Amino acid sequence: MRSLIVAALVLGTPFSLGALALAQERTPSPPGAEVYIISPKDGAIVHNPVRVQFGLKGMGIAPAGVKFDNTGHHHLLIDTDPPPDQSTPLPVTDKIVHFGKGHTETTVTLSPGKHTLQLLLADANHIPHSPPVMSKKITITVKP
Repeated sequence: MRSLIVAALVLGTPFSLGALALAQERTPSPPGAEVYIISPKDGAIVHNPVRVQFGLKGMGIAPAGVKFDNTGHHHLLIDTDPPPDQSTPLPVTDKIVHFGKGHTETTVTLSPGKHTLQLLLADANHIPHSPPVMSKKITITVKP
């Protein structure tokens, strides 16, 4: 691997070292697996802090770094879409919140106004399963 990276740098080959280091085989998800937001409901009007409960069918929860078949851990996407490249670990941002300890709910504080929430399950390495186990995106309104 080191020789490949050095050769690429010497030859000026344009490729991403990050992608080379992070791209991994995706963990399969079982047929019929579903993740969903129990609450709040789509269209809900809520106040801070917003309690978000995660639901899962057909799979189990395991903390990040723990590899068991048909398990994963939750990631909450706030006001964003899932990354187009799901072959690398999900980044940690203010819009992609990781629950690597196996959480099944959280509270978030959001600015007043409309927001979208979506869950995306990922494997022990924070890489979404194949096919992805992703909830429907919901919209909520946070009142001041």
